[in-house]
Amino acid sequence: MAVGARSGHDEPEKRADEAIGDDVTGDDVTDDERAHDDDDGAAADRSGRSPKKPRSFWKELPLLIGIALVLALLIKTFLVQAFSIPSESMMNTLQRGDRVLVDKLTPWFGSEPERGEVVVFHDPGGWLEGQETPDPNVVQKFLSFIGLMPSAEEKDLIKRVIAVGGDTVSCKEGGKVVLNGVALDETSYLYPGSVPCQDSFGPIKVPEGRIWVMGDNRQNSLDSRFHQQLPGGGTVANDQVVGRAVVIAWPVTRWATLPVPDIFDQPALNKAVGAAPLGAASLAAALPLVLWRRKKRTAGHTAE
Repeated sequence: MAVGARSGHDEPEKRADEAIGDDVTGDDVTDDERAHDDDDGAAADRSGRSPKKPRSFWKELPLLIGIALVLALLIKTFLVQAFSIPSESMMNTLQRGDRVLVDKLTPWFGSEPERGEVVVFHDPGGWLEGQETPDPNVVQKFLSFIGLMPSAEEKDLIKRVIAVGGDTVSCKEGGKVVLNGVALDETSYLYPGSVPCQDSFGPIKVPEGRIWVMGDNRQNSLDSRFHQQLPGGGTVANDQVVGRAVVIAWPVTRWATLPVPDIFDQPALNKAVGAAPLGAASLAAALPLVLWRRKKRTAGHTAE
């Protein structure tokens, strides 16, 4: 009985030793790690596929290019667009070959051209008649379409706004441009040696919703003065204006902004415009009083 009892106790002790030995000398994998591996394996078995690998750069490149092109097209359509200066009509403010950036955003919010701004506008009809337009290749057309280079096919012009709707503008040969009765000192932006006008014109009342434009190089600019025989009398409709040129972007040696000259900030220009409507309003207000006095006088003569 004693031997039997002793041999019966040896069996559990041996199993315990083996279990301890497994924990001490076995693999360096904890129970938590084994459970995690089992879970991953089970998930992979259930989904039937291995975990996703990140895409390579070359597979994502076409998508990135597509996004960049869409953004460029949106910027060109709604924000800014590059234009190339093809002539010398705006020297020295702008020189042939300059690239300017045109603000196309503010017109979407109802902004209209103002005096003194340099604006790009579509040909109102007949201004560029007979002038050759470049024939760009396929790559140039594509880059122009998305706004990464100036358009060579569009018939656009760039001039300075001198007068807006409601203004009266004129000039005597060899004299200064007169805007709403105020003689403008344009020396800050006119081409050196250029006179404000070599031929007389006006006075011209600019219709509402239109502008009168002139180049800074007056002796080399076919502007509003030379198209008075066309519909609009040389003026340009506001809805033909693409936007305001705000900066010279290229070449880098000519980086500069295109601010409005101080002469167009004179309060006298606005007072002159407002004088006519004010006079009409005064006349309308005084008319009933005049008629009343005349009626009273007539009644007095009848009584006599």
